[in-house]
Amino acid sequence: MADKTGPDGTGETGRGRQPEATIRDDELERRRRDLEASLATRRTDRIEGKDEANAATGYGQALKLSSEFIAGVVVGVGLGWIIDRLAGSAPWGLIVGLLLGFGAGILNVLRSAGLTSQFGQSGSPREPKE
Repeated sequence: MADKTGPDGTGETGRGRQPEATIRDDELERRRRDLEASLATRRTDRIEGKDEANAATGYGQALKLSSEFIAGVVVGVGLGWIIDRLAGSAPWGLIVGLLLGFGAGILNVLRSAGLTSQFGQSGSPREPKE
């Protein structure tokens, strides 16, 4: 018959006897309570029931970004139209103003969303808002 001793000489096959855990249940319970307290202080808005306000702030953020873009385009077109009237260079002032306004609108949206740094500030841009 086969010998009953395993590879490690204990008579058991597989991984053998595991070392006993050094951390007791009461220590794990204390660490779990500390973690819950730490998370509760970081997430006060979820505990207080402010999740419904996140949907409203999302719509507000969308309205803010769209108005930033539209304002840039309207100002560019307006300035181009004024230049056309004063210089008599129709329609080139309007076309250039539209293109510059479009670019300024996109830049305003990126700055407002936090994807690029503000004017005059060096360094990397901050993380986008969620």
